[in-house]
Amino acid sequence: MADEFLDAAIAEAIVGRDVGGIPIGSVLVLDGRIISRGHNQRVQQGSPILHAEMDCFENAGRLTAADYRRATLYSTLSPCDMCSGAALLYEIPRIIVGENQTFMGPEEYVRSRGVELVVVNDQRCIDLMTTFIADHPGLWNEDIGV
Repeated sequence: MADEFLDAAIAEAIVGRDVGGIPIGSVLVLDGRIISRGHNQRVQQGSPILHAEMDCFENAGRLTAADYRRATLYSTLSPCDMCSGAALLYEIPRIIVGENQTFMGPEEYVRSRGVELVVVNDQRCIDLMTTFIADHPGLWNEDIGV
């Protein structure tokens, strides 16, 4: 079943890949529409924190707590500790994960905090990361803190 929001996150991941970055994308959805997009920009911006989800949050600008509590975060890859923590801080109730085969963040902890976290294991997301990791293992290890 096609998911336009996951498709949008994948499109963001491809943008990141195509400009020399890590192919991870994210969108924030509120009331059935995308209100923000982001992709991993650690390489492009020389940033230690601009993972896709953090870029997406930054691009959303200031939202109310009530807005975050109605939002859904989509990410092509299981969010890491930092990105999961930001989602928990803002009490985002639902996270849709494109895949967790190449990397798994603290999913059980996030669920234990009451978040509905759904992993779809979309083959496109798996292929993006598998290819990237094979082609750029050093950059990938840097991204995940290895």
